[in-house]
Order: sequence, then structure tokens, then C-alpha cells
Amino acid sequence: MEPPGEQPGEAEGPRITPQLLKARTGEFALESILLLKLRDLGLADLGCLGECLGIEWLDLSGNALTQLGPLASLRQLAVLNVSNNRLTGLEPLAACENLQSLNAAGNLLATPGQLQCLSGLRGLEYLRLRDPLARLSNPLCASPSYWAAVRELLPGLKVIDGERVSGRGSELYQLCRDLESSLRPSSSPGPRAMEAQPWVEPGYWELWPTRSSSILEEACRQFQDTLQECHDLDRQASESLARAEQALSPAGTTSSFVF
Repeated sequence: MEPPGEQPGEAEGPRITPQLLKARTGEFALESILLLKLRDLGLADLGCLGECLGIEWLDLSGNALTQLGPLASLRQLAVLNVSNNRLTGLEPLAACENLQSLNAAGNLLATPGQLQCLSGLRGLEYLRLRDPLARLSNPLCASPSYWAAVRELLPGLKVIDGERVSGRGSELYQLCRDLESSLRPSSSPGPRAMEAQPWVEPGYWELWPTRSSSILEEACRQFQDTLQECHDLDRQASESLARAEQALSPAGTTSSFVF
């Protein structure tokens, strides 16, 4: 029987099989798999992945996937990485009611409307569609109004492309974005390169008036809060990974699961 959302012969290339899953996880029952990493395997077909009903963390990055049909049955899925594939839609994820984090950078999503299927996911807080460090993006990210359109479509998001847009620390990210915009060179052509000018006006380095100290203090406080939040998230992630590794390890042996 074909997985939901697929037709015979729809995908050509390596596919996910029970044997592959058991070899990668050491689990005999597919329903027992909680964490799964299948990146850079050239996969074109998700095969029996829809039978892993208990999976919570899934990495399918760096493959050749064109659709996500079988993922519609993964109701416990919380973290999903499908970056660097060939996806033109995310519709099956509408059924992943517990999804909290999605990385879909490096695919073929062309318009913000293709994200409409995610609007019903109340727990979705982290979305990545562009990753400058990895040089991954989507066609829709080329639009100047891309950020605003995504925020309007998915108002529950707290982080877009790694930048916090709501909650503690969001003002600092906005300040950095505004600063970056102000430093961009003008796109209008000129007859010649502009002559070098002083970076700041005379007297800039003189002591600021007392009234500005509160602004600096607030910026420092927001930075410290954001830094502390990063430390807390790192600690929580390390603890979660340790618990998951312990749960996945057979008694008396060391797990070989690598994140």
C-alpha cells in the first residue's frame, strides 16, 4: 500500500524502508522511534516514514524530497528540518498539530501563500525559510515585503530566520535590522564614487547628555537578557538531548545516535 499523498512512480530515487529505519535507530518497532536523523542520503521518497507515529524530532535535510505526504500522520512531531530539498509545498504539515519548529530553507517555496497551511498550527513558534550562513533560501524570500508578509500570515511566530520577532529581546533584533538597513549603500547609480566623509559629526564623541544613559542601559539590559535566554536554551537542549540519548540507548551500552 502506498503512503498517504503519494502515487506509484511519483518519486524516483532512494526511499525510506523499515530496514533503513531499524538500522539507523536500533528500534524494532517503528512506533517506538522518537528521534530520527536522515540527512544527506539522497532520499526522494519518504516511504514508510508515516508509520513512525511517535516521532518527535526529525531531520530530513539535504535530500531530494519533492513532497511530504507521509508526514501528515506524525501528530507528535515537534521539530522538523527539511532544508535543502526540492519542496514546492508544505500542505501535509497542516496535520502536524504539535509542530513547534520548522526549517524549510533551501527549497522552492515561491509565495507567502504557500505558508497558509501552517496558520492552524498554534504551537509553531520557530520558522526558517532563509539561512545566509548555509546559503540556503526560497524564491519567496527575494521579495522586500517577505518578512512582513510572513509575520502577518503567521502572527504566532516568535523567531523567523533565526531573528526574534516577538517576546523578550525582539527590540534588540529590530534595532540591529534598522542599523543594517541604514548602512546599506544606495542602489541609485552616480557619476563617480563618493568621496570619503567623516563617520560622525564633530563633537559626536563628547559625553552624551544624562538623558541618553537610560537608553544605553536599556539596550545593555536587553542584550544581557537575550544572552541569558540563549544560555538557558542551550542548557535545556543539552538536557533534552542527554535524556533522549539515554532513552534510545540499550541497557548497559552507549548510544551511537549522533545529532
